[in-house]
Amino acid sequence: MDQATQKKYNYWQWRTLILLMIGYMLFYFVRKNFSITMPALESELGVSKTKLGLFLTLNGIIYGVSRFINGFLADRVSRKKMMALGLLLSAVVNILIGLSPEMNGLFHFLDGSGKATAGMIIFIGSLWMINGYTQGMGYPPCGSLMAHWIKPSELAFKQSIWNSSHSIGAGLVAIICGSLILKPFGYEAWQWCFFVPAILSIAGAAMLFFGLKDTPASVGLPDPETIDENAPEKEVVVEDPKFTIMCYNKLVKEMVFKNKIIWIVAIANFFVYVLRFTILDWGATFLTQDRGLNISTASTVVAASELVGGIVGTLLAGWATDKFFKSKAHRTCLIGLAGATLCFFLFWLTPHSLNGLAVVWIIMASFFIYMPQALVGISLSNQATKRVAASANGLAGILGYASTAVSGLAFGAIADKLGWNSVFEVAIVIGIIGIILFATVWNAPANGYAKVEPIIEQVKAEFEATQKE
Repeated sequence: MDQATQKKYNYWQWRTLILLMIGYMLFYFVRKNFSITMPALESELGVSKTKLGLFLTLNGIIYGVSRFINGFLADRVSRKKMMALGLLLSAVVNILIGLSPEMNGLFHFLDGSGKATAGMIIFIGSLWMINGYTQGMGYPPCGSLMAHWIKPSELAFKQSIWNSSHSIGAGLVAIICGSLILKPFGYEAWQWCFFVPAILSIAGAAMLFFGLKDTPASVGLPDPETIDENAPEKEVVVEDPKFTIMCYNKLVKEMVFKNKIIWIVAIANFFVYVLRFTILDWGATFLTQDRGLNISTASTVVAASELVGGIVGTLLAGWATDKFFKSKAHRTCLIGLAGATLCFFLFWLTPHSLNGLAVVWIIMASFFIYMPQALVGISLSNQATKRVAASANGLAGILGYASTAVSGLAFGAIADKLGWNSVFEVAIVIGIIGIILFATVWNAPANGYAKVEPIIEQVKAEFEATQKE
């Protein structure tokens, strides 16, 4: 690659990475704002933790299904259009939730005391389910675009940089929403926790649509693995669309559904997400109700756990994976989940008189949990290869977000009936199960590119045979 081409490639690679970071950060603005607003919804509208947990569960399950479906679509359609549309639709859903009290005259959403009627609860819950699907249009395009733009040997570190968008988005929206419901406004200002993120997200959708490109070829650049001496795969250039479909179908079957490593890492992702969502979705609630912090302090702690713990943990995980584990991301996943489980255990043991120390353990738990959260997708992209990276991550998505059946509905019901102490105990056991799963693939290779070329050659031979008939 000549110097001019290298300069152009670096520009487009970093432009794509930065736009994906901003875009996915905004997806979190119109998803995780709900978690920060939950104490206000409980206080102002009388929505119970069990119902709030049900909203989280249904949203998460539908999100997982959406990631699964859109994971397969993202390997075959315009990724930038999918991502921009998903963000725009999520913004519209958030605006409608914010406007729900204003619809009282039409639908009798509020009772005489100003609390939510069953109709309003169903309305908000239904919209949050829709948001689950539109949110699932965010991650698959990101995973696929990065696999198309970044060399396999650099993917762990550079995708971990992108993955910090999770923490930046969740942290900033916690600060924004926490500020909006501070005195003198209080919980009455909960609607603005939906309006403000939505307005920002509409602008972000336009940015994604006009700023991203789907492949290096669309701007006259070579594919990254062709200039990566560490990736054994060689491109087979066959223009016929029939070959492309045959190749995709074969690779999905062999590299995803029949790949034991993919299944183990994807199932382990379920246990990672239970711990992650226990902190992210319920953090503001259990810190106020179990630890006695006010909503402003609790939201600041959640923000710190994301911005400090999450970003540092994500970046360190990506760097360590490439530096010490030769891009074997699944090894770093094990270390991160073990650290997060230990910190959660220490948080559970810390007496209420030492809330400062308890806050430290929550931030450290986020630091560690973002290691596997960031690297599961990278591991799957490398194991499945860039050709079906989004499909593999779609499988992990449906399993990961099935975890909300536990972290959402189950934990909400447990907290209502048995208290937060029981929630923490179950979360610790779940972390231990995930550690065991990651340990079973410790010796797995860094990627699956060595398996791809023979499969492609086989498909090529089958394709040429059909052409001769």
